[in-house]
Amino acid sequence: MIVVVKISLKFMFVPALMIIMTGGAWAADVVRLGTLNFVHYGAVSYMKESCGQYGLNVQETVFARGPDIMAAIAAGKIDAAALASDGAIVARSNGLPIYAVSGFAIGGARIIAAVGSGITRMEDFKGKKIGVTRGGAPELLLYAELEKAGLSWSKHPGADVQVIFLPFENLNAALANHQIDGMSQSEPYASQSINYRFGVEVLKPYDTAMGPPRRIFVVTEALYNQKKDVAQRLVQCLVHNTELFYNAPQLAEAYVIQRMFHGQFSSNDYWDGMNNAAYSNDLDLNYIDITTQHMLRYKAWSMNTPQAASAWVKLDLLEQARQQRAQQR
Repeated sequence: MIVVVKISLKFMFVPALMIIMTGGAWAADVVRLGTLNFVHYGAVSYMKESCGQYGLNVQETVFARGPDIMAAIAAGKIDAAALASDGAIVARSNGLPIYAVSGFAIGGARIIAAVGSGITRMEDFKGKKIGVTRGGAPELLLYAELEKAGLSWSKHPGADVQVIFLPFENLNAALANHQIDGMSQSEPYASQSINYRFGVEVLKPYDTAMGPPRRIFVVTEALYNQKKDVAQRLVQCLVHNTELFYNAPQLAEAYVIQRMFHGQFSSNDYWDGMNNAAYSNDLDLNYIDITTQHMLRYKAWSMNTPQAASAWVKLDLLEQARQQRAQQR
């Protein structure tokens, strides 16, 4: 279980659609937000509900994969995004003008084997097929664990392990139907496979040099440089939501199950998933650099000019937001 330090919450959350100023109403600034639909993205998704009190109108678009979000940013359709660090690293390395300004979650992945497969450790995958989604955190975590186990891999037959690329939403069905022997999967899909008894956990892939994966929040350079006050309020809202979801777990559960997944997952799926993840704004440059080095070693990502974290991780907005939250307590 991933644990974060609990912070006392001494405020009442009051949503608002605009800030009322002396002499009239001030319309909220629009921010176009790209997200993914995983259980640990709840505090980010909730920004469209809560950021009105910061004078923001957050308009959320849910994408199927992190690379799709980056394509939308390149097309000028998105101002901010939540995704796994590897997706942002690729985008920045290929010239996309983004800054990482905060984390929002850690963990949230498992390596699962099919029930009855006899697989209990990574070495048992030799001669087997493992499913994973291309371009997501579970892919990078899978390669790190295969390397640690001394196994080779390829999408073609002949290596120790054949990697089968499938969308997140199709991996569980492929495992249940024995089309693959295992999968590297995100939450809550990983927990659901266990609860429905067609999958069994092999491990949580956090025991390599990268540690647990960190999901990061990015903004465009244009938002950061030209509308820094808007970017600052956006990060303030994210920090607010992170505390809110940690300290109001029933609200977090209801929002994720009902609003994000429309009842497709049970309460058990939610809590099993969140026992393998945590809402957290923590982000450090060393983690980004280590992750970049692993991605370069595995050569599964096209990166033209990989950059050191110091060139594109900007933590000033997060530091200021945390200071402001501390003053409000």
